[in-house]
Amino acid sequence: MFTGLIQAIGTIKKNNLGVVVDGCRPFSPLKLGDSISVDGVCLTVSELINDSFTANISEETLKRTNLLEKAHKNDYVNLEPALRLSDRLGGHIVSGHIDGLGEVVSIENLKNSWNLRVSWDDLRFCRYMCDKASISLNGISLTIAEIYLDGCEFSVAVIPHTWSNTSLKFLKIGEKVNLEIDLMAKYAEKLLKFNNNDSSPQQRSVITPEWLNEQGWN
Repeated sequence: MFTGLIQAIGTIKKNNLGVVVDGCRPFSPLKLGDSISVDGVCLTVSELINDSFTANISEETLKRTNLLEKAHKNDYVNLEPALRLSDRLGGHIVSGHIDGLGEVVSIENLKNSWNLRVSWDDLRFCRYMCDKASISLNGISLTIAEIYLDGCEFSVAVIPHTWSNTSLKFLKIGEKVNLEIDLMAKYAEKLLKFNNNDSSPQQRSVITPEWLNEQGWN
């Protein structure tokens, strides 16, 4: 698990076994088997090379993320080591499991921030978008500022510190970004579906008006 607070900007390149990620010095030393968020994708350290590491990438990850495209260009990526139980949760809970790709629609440099507008490639995820919800974009914990087209497009406000200390400053219009919606939204949706539609006693949600009343929620 991660927080979406980036600790370094690195680069990624392709090799025969998968990818090589460079730029981990700010949170070294790494160990074999460590989990590292690379542009929001949870990768496992399979080989150590000084402050770099090699990681294998599955076909599912290649299909859902921008890592292969970036690896071919030796492009910049955001890096974050896995969350420790003693760490502060400064961003939001990020799993490192990308839901899908988005496309940068516009980048606006405002007086106090940058306004970044993104559209979903897969419209199934539009329903999870709402004002002021959290979203992970290339591994960065951001807050949705506004939604458009029933959530199929949304904007985020990026403060100067985040812009300067992440790979967002290298973004271009039309570029693909990795998106992970807030885990809480998916869990809430599944519980509500069970509660409203499933008649199976084994699958029915325990969250009912009666259960809430028993727990003191009057």
